Amino acid sequence: MAKELAALVLVILTLMCASSVHAVPDEEFYTECENIVKKWAASSLDAEVKDKHTLQDLLFFLHIPRTGGRTYYYCFLRKLYTSYLECPRSYDKLHFDPSKPDCRLLVTHDDYSIMSKLPKGRTSVVTILRNPIDRVFSAYEFSVEVAARFLVHPNLTSAIQMSNKVRSGNIGVSTLDIWPWKYLVPWMRADLFARRNGREHGDFREIKETKNPYEMKDIVMPFEEFINSAEAYDILHNGATFQIAGLTNNSYLEDREVHSCVMSYQSLGKYVLEVAKKRLDNMLYVGLTEHHKESATIFADVVGKQVFSQLQALSSNFTRTTSNKTEVMSSSTDSEIAKSFRTKERKAIEIPSSNNAQSTNETMTVEELMEAYDGCSSSLRKTQARRRTSSFKRISPANFSKEARLQVPEAILQKIKSLNSLDMELYKHAQHIFEQQKNRLLQKTVQVEVPGDDRFNEDPHKHAEHIFAQQKVPPVQKSVKVDMQKDDGFKEDQYGVLVFILKNILFGITVLFSVVLVMLLYSARRIFCSSEISACRYILSCERTTVGNNLCTYDFHFQFWHFTPISFLRMR
Repeated sequence: MAKELAALVLVILTLMCASSVHAVPDEEFYTECENIVKKWAASSLDAEVKDKHTLQDLLFFLHIPRTGGRTYYYCFLRKLYTSYLECPRSYDKLHFDPSKPDCRLLVTHDDYSIMSKLPKGRTSVVTILRNPIDRVFSAYEFSVEVAARFLVHPNLTSAIQMSNKVRSGNIGVSTLDIWPWKYLVPWMRADLFARRNGREHGDFREIKETKNPYEMKDIVMPFEEFINSAEAYDILHNGATFQIAGLTNNSYLEDREVHSCVMSYQSLGKYVLEVAKKRLDNMLYVGLTEHHKESATIFADVVGKQVFSQLQALSSNFTRTTSNKTEVMSSSTDSEIAKSFRTKERKAIEIPSSNNAQSTNETMTVEELMEAYDGCSSSLRKTQARRRTSSFKRISPANFSKEARLQVPEAILQKIKSLNSLDMELYKHAQHIFEQQKNRLLQKTVQVEVPGDDRFNEDPHKHAEHIFAQQKVPPVQKSVKVDMQKDDGFKEDQYGVLVFILKNILFGITVLFSVVLVMLLYSARRIFCSSEISACRYILSCERTTVGNNLCTYDFHFQFWHFTPISFLRMR
């Protein structure tokens, strides 16, 4: 008995020694990691922006996935900048191609670490943030949507082979080339094929049927399984914070220790969050997906106006430069070289032309830019909705929607908040910045006097809020509001409604009269008449019918003045 007790004590002492041996290195490693992260954060926070409200030479749109950035790219930026001014391969590629040093627009999923490759002090950054819960839902749904497109193939091998073949021969960009979908979509694609094969072999017979598309295990990866996966931890959770801090797995940082330390110790995330907030503060513009219309209005005012001014300055400089160089080179016999030089310089500062459907010119106003944006974004949403519907048909009855999200249990939503605690704090900070941007726009609006409108003179801020709210009103309603501002009451509104009703009544009467007239003219084309009637002989083409009458067809285009009403009365 004593021997057994001594052996047990020896085992306990051995385990205690082993645990203490491992505890020391772990504590030392944490301290080392903390020092590394602190040093990185201190160097990142030292960077100051002199004038963050002024657009610099290069505009960098840091596109956080699933925030609506693609709409801004197609419907704003491509209407402001020509393709020549855009950095090569800047969008939808894993890494920026710095082969063109004089580009003026960079739109990419790269994180903030790319700033180390960009002109220091000559780059303005803009971005859009989204509620982290909605962004996680959207990332899951988009991964499934894109992966489901491959289900047209009989098996996973065929899908991969065809995908590689198409990508190798395609000049454009595949979703599989884009971060983070380069990682998430192939993973989800393999899972969809595995579940389809499982259904064919009867592996899911015991699974209880559900109407919640986020829990259909036999068809698609459950949402809860997705958010708890290693892929989601590495790429998705707190993704906005890591992307703005420049610490994603797509980072340009040569030293990966910072990323490794932060992923190993969650407590070090506070330093990352501090850096991300500071960088948001220094950005030219910060938009919010949930406030889409207001964000677009602010973007057009903050960024659009400055782009117009910048392009106008470039155009003026080009005109003066071309004039000076023409005078200098006029004495040169090598006119072809001079012509080539001027052509290249013109391209370098090319202003978007009006015949380019995806661009605009420096004379476009902010109002015109917003009108173009509204039409473009509406068309883009319809196209995306069609693709989404077509893709989800392949995994029916699983069909994701905002309404279906309401079926997700509250416990899962709380889990998302916990896993994205840094993003939740960063989003709150972004909301504060957005309110500041909105107030600056309101203050500028106050300075603009509206002729004939004295309703808000006593409260300029209320006036500004009223003008800003008009941005949410459809164009037709907005024009009615502008007309109402000319009067103090609602009489003009009532008068406008009456005029509108009268106009519609007159229009209806006009249409009815036109229809009746056309019917009368058509019925008068064929009449019965006697062959002796000179008017009918001269202007009608007659033929004998089965009842013995002459059937005459009247030509209304010729000799109308020869026709007499008696030709209608005389019959044979």
